[in-house]
Amino acid sequence: MQKIIGIMGPNNATEENLRDAFEIGKYIADKGYVVLTGRLNVGIQNEGLKGAKTSNGLTIGIMPFNEPDKFSQYVDIPIITNMRSGRNYINALSSNLVIACGIDKGTISEISLSLVNTAKKQVIIVGAIEEANKLFKILDSENVYIAKDYKECINIFEKLNI
Repeated sequence: MQKIIGIMGPNNATEENLRDAFEIGKYIADKGYVVLTGRLNVGIQNEGLKGAKTSNGLTIGIMPFNEPDKFSQYVDIPIITNMRSGRNYINALSSNLVIACGIDKGTISEISLSLVNTAKKQVIIVGAIEEANKLFKILDSENVYIAKDYKECINIFEKLNI
């Protein structure tokens, strides 16, 4: 079975976070993994999918609602949940590893849901604020990894047994 790597992050991301998501999506696809995001046509989700598609990767989009004009053109397998932010739990449970590029309220929920006992996933947090990094390392030092950019994220990814 193919491994699924979730790329999560804010819609209103920094340029650095967008670059990180694109490069991580490209790298994941190059390695033969499936990229999963929230499937919107903005922010981290769109850039992660776009990066994966530049390497002919397979992509899955978990949509919070059924509004096709907001869907990313880079998704292969759309899953429409109509669950709004409730779909964040599907993102966490469906991913073998979660990579968060940047941070906002929704991304915090996805990281938290990834770390609870029912999911217990490894999470790489990329380019987030130091306070968020510290909090998540305190909550689960064994499963949370911190990277300043996509290059560090890729180095961590290569060391993990996914």
